[in-house]
Parts: sequence; C-alpha cells; structure tokens
Amino acid sequence: MIRKISGYNETPCGLGIGKYRFDQNRNWHSIYAMAFADSHNKVQPIVGYGFQKIWRQSELDEFRIGAGFTLSVTARNEYWYIPIPLPLPISSIKYKQFSIQATYVPRTYNNGNVFFAWIRWQWQ
Repeated sequence: MIRKISGYNETPCGLGIGKYRFDQNRNWHSIYAMAFADSHNKVQPIVGYGFQKIWRQSELDEFRIGAGFTLSVTARNEYWYIPIPLPLPISSIKYKQFSIQATYVPRTYNNGNVFFAWIRWQWQ
C-alpha cells in the first residue's frame, strides 16, 4: 500500500476557465471547465456547475467566505475516459479578485480521500 501511495502525483498542475455571476442574494453561481494531471499524471478533464452561499461582514468588505456544492462531469484514463458524474462540496476564501477554492473527494474502495484545492483569479 505504501508503495502505491508513493507513486501518486501529489502536486497536479492544470488550467481552467469559467463564467460566474452573483445572484440577487449575492450567492455565487459558476459554470467551468478544467483539465489537470490526475494522481497518475494522466490528463483529467472536468466540467460543471458550482454554487456557493457567500458570507461577508459588510457591503464594503472585500473579504468573502463561501460554501456550497459543485455538480460536475469528469473522465479518467483508467476508465477509458467514460464520463463520470461527480457531485462534490466546494468552499472558498476570497479577497478582491483572488480566491482559493477547494473540494474534498470522499474515500471509496482504493480511491478518493483527496483534498483538492486551486487558485482562482477573477478578471473584472
């Protein structure tokens, strides 16, 4: 088991693009597409919709915290790139245009138990 874990890619690189909007309650909605190197260094694409309830101290405050979910579809090399639905929790910490977003992939038999985080820059 240790040998298997030691062969995993612990620092996946990737790139993505998305479109977001805030609704009348100032909650965040997004559609996105990303591709990154998975734990075996194979390309893993993902597309989806994300929703986060946003909390901020005041209307003038540029610091925000969010929590919600993402409904996505991904594909992996070891499953012949067959589309796989992937509903996951999502959270973020944001200051001005910069945010750190993260999700957790729960453990399944021989897979999962992965904390996955990325940096997002928002063009104005």
